[in-house]
Amino acid sequence: MLKNYLKIAWRNLWKNRFYSTVNIAGLTVGLTVGMLVFLWVKNEFGHDRFHRDTKNIYRILSNMGSGDSRQIWSNSHAPIATFAKREVPEIREAVRIRGNWNYSIFRYGDTQFTETNKCYVDPSFFTFFDFKLIKGNPESPFQGDHSVILTASTAKRYFGEEDPIGKVLQANNKEFFEVTGILEDFPENSSIRYDMLFPMDLYAKLFTGNGEWKTIEEDWGNFMYTTFLKLNPETATAIVEDKLAQVLRNNYRDIGIDDPYTLQPLANMHLYKTDGSEGLMQIVRIFLIVGMVILVIACINYVNLSTARSMLRAKEVSLRKIVGAGKDQLFAQFIVETVMVFFFVTVLSLLLVYLLMPVYNVIAGKNMVFRLTDPSIWAIVGVTVLSTLTLSGIYPSLLLSSFDPLKAMKGKLSTGISANVFRKTLVITQFVFSTALIFGTMIIEHQLNYIQEKELGYDKEHVFTFEMREMQPHAPAVKAELMKHQGVKGVTCTNDDIVHLGGTTGDTDWDGKAPGQAFFIHPLTIDEDFLSVLKLELVEGEGFTGIASDSAHYILNETAVKEAGITDPVGQRFRLWDTEGTIIGVVRDFHFASLKQRIEPAIFRYHPENYGMYVKTTGKDAPAVLSEVEKLWKQYNADFPFEYTFLDDTYDNLYKAEQRIGMLFKLFSFVAIFISCLGLFGLAAYIAQVKTKEIGIRKVLGASVTGIIGLLSKDFIKLVLAAIIIASPIAWWAMSRWLADFAYRIDIEWWMFGIAGLMAVVIALLTVSFQSVKAALANPVESLRSE
Repeated sequence: MLKNYLKIAWRNLWKNRFYSTVNIAGLTVGLTVGMLVFLWVKNEFGHDRFHRDTKNIYRILSNMGSGDSRQIWSNSHAPIATFAKREVPEIREAVRIRGNWNYSIFRYGDTQFTETNKCYVDPSFFTFFDFKLIKGNPESPFQGDHSVILTASTAKRYFGEEDPIGKVLQANNKEFFEVTGILEDFPENSSIRYDMLFPMDLYAKLFTGNGEWKTIEEDWGNFMYTTFLKLNPETATAIVEDKLAQVLRNNYRDIGIDDPYTLQPLANMHLYKTDGSEGLMQIVRIFLIVGMVILVIACINYVNLSTARSMLRAKEVSLRKIVGAGKDQLFAQFIVETVMVFFFVTVLSLLLVYLLMPVYNVIAGKNMVFRLTDPSIWAIVGVTVLSTLTLSGIYPSLLLSSFDPLKAMKGKLSTGISANVFRKTLVITQFVFSTALIFGTMIIEHQLNYIQEKELGYDKEHVFTFEMREMQPHAPAVKAELMKHQGVKGVTCTNDDIVHLGGTTGDTDWDGKAPGQAFFIHPLTIDEDFLSVLKLELVEGEGFTGIASDSAHYILNETAVKEAGITDPVGQRFRLWDTEGTIIGVVRDFHFASLKQRIEPAIFRYHPENYGMYVKTTGKDAPAVLSEVEKLWKQYNADFPFEYTFLDDTYDNLYKAEQRIGMLFKLFSFVAIFISCLGLFGLAAYIAQVKTKEIGIRKVLGASVTGIIGLLSKDFIKLVLAAIIIASPIAWWAMSRWLADFAYRIDIEWWMFGIAGLMAVVIALLTVSFQSVKAALANPVESLRSE
């Protein structure tokens, strides 16, 4: 029986090759994209969840300030881990991680590399997490201060196939570190990823305290550590947070905040912001919906074409019933046909996913691997195929097996109003999704363009920056030499990256400051040329002139003046850390972070010798200027490679995630529209086939080609217009939520809906018109002869 079903199914598919191709193509593309989307979603959801004790691991977040000035930092101070483990019984273990900027150049024999991805860790790091130590002792990973743990790939870069254990690396041509362990490369979906790990004890010895903070265990003022806690199972985080607050009061002081700490689950670090709101989780949810939408659109195509063509198979079904075929047998026959289609679809989809993975990884910025031996792959395929098969196979099979054979043989069978309404509803649903995706793509594109074109308050064009190292004490001489070059428009020095200021402090004071007022400001150390080179505009007062007294002068941005509540700021007293000074100027607000963040208070202080140099070029002379800077670099840093970045590249890197999302959204929108058009193309061909005689009669009676095209197209256009009306509020709501993540964003205008709707209508019209024109130009004599 099954063999007979398969034979009949194959014959039917082959006989109707056009419709079979449309169905298989639509379902293949839909299933392929669905699997790619679900693989991406699975990768995002899998971040940091591979540790056996993930549910009990939390990161300490630091709550600073209150009200409008409240900030939540992802880092904390060093002592909290030590005291918390000692004084809070609910805490089983604690570990700290701190970035390592003390060493950058490492050498082994003739092999030398510049390393940037390094950190200091507590020894408990290797037992706290489930990162696998291939070689070495996880209980005692470091052998003294000058030892280092390398990842497997880093060790291979330096030592090749040699055994790395016991080998010695030279750092910055000064100090030596013995390799005491090899760590398996961190998983791609880990938020913690480094190449070299050094003992925290080494940083503790390098630490140079100031004032009351003489060691890292007394340093309650610097929030430069990522601290993780492992709690006892079933422990309420609120209890631990309260006890951590008491630890701070007992061992340091009451800072006037009831909740200085929040515990963030390790599993939430990647998908949620520090304040608990959705970050990447919003995008994951959108893409999950998009993947499901594309699969639904592909299913709709199959359902639509199958039900539409059911009338053409009415006599076949009736004959089968007359010769004794039961309803269950007919149902089984059509299910077998559907399963056969999905067999081809699944094979083709798996092949396409395999072939597309390298390109998909580049676009998504991932390193996902597609393996047929991976159970999760088959789980995704199984769920996707079964759900799609259920959606797209059951209804047509039931419909085709329920015909009245006598009416069908007499040619009186009709699918009825309900079937037509059902088909129209499916077409509308398709184009609701497609139009919404077109609209979403437009909004994302406009926002990304807005980001690129937004006036930032400073000039980042043709400016490159580098760390001076041993050149730093000679900065004035280097600047003077560079200014002789015709391609150099300006040179300045600073201690931070203007595109993304990292430092923040609340250690400030000024006349009129309210008692207990929380005020956090971003300090930036600059020389006298910084404002003019980067074209920051002074709205009050003056800039630094390079005289000695500038060391006691400050320049604030407009937001700092406003939030501090300082009136007539120029000439007012202001203290930053331990330095009392005077405000001499106010600079117009400028963006020194992602446009997702509002502009925050910033302060400039003067120092002529900073470790970072900015060089502004004419653009066309940039290569020559870079060559000149490299010559000067080698005079002072012969042992270090010259490395630089352009400010506009640094700025673009802030939005890499959004750019990738925009690219993926474009691709998915194109796929959704393509699948919808495939279905519309098939339906148009079916309508033209059903109305062959009607079209012939109309042409004989004098109907024009334009009239015939209009007759066949108008119903489809009505459905698309209905879809546009439904899709507009849905798309507006979804994209408003996405834009809400940006502090500075575009406004959603009515004309955007108009353009998206017009595009949908044009696409639908072009799709339908091919079959309409073909039917309208057919010879009416041949049309009237058709059966």
